[in-house]
Amino acid sequence: MAVTKLKRKTLRNRLKPKNKAKLLKQLNARPTIKHIDVEAIKASFAKKAE
Repeated sequence: MAVTKLKRKTLRNRLKPKNKAKLLKQLNARPTIKHIDVEAIKASFAKKAE
C-alpha cells in the first residue's frame, strides 16, 4: 500500500510546539510584582470607601 502524507496534519503537528513555546515566552515576559506596600494599598481603599 502507498503511504500518503497529510500535509495539513503535518503543519498542525509542527505548529503545536511553536505555539507552546510562544505562549511560555509571553507568560515569562510579564514582570513579577515585588516590594508591595500593603498598608498603602489598604489606605487607598479606605479613602475610596469614605
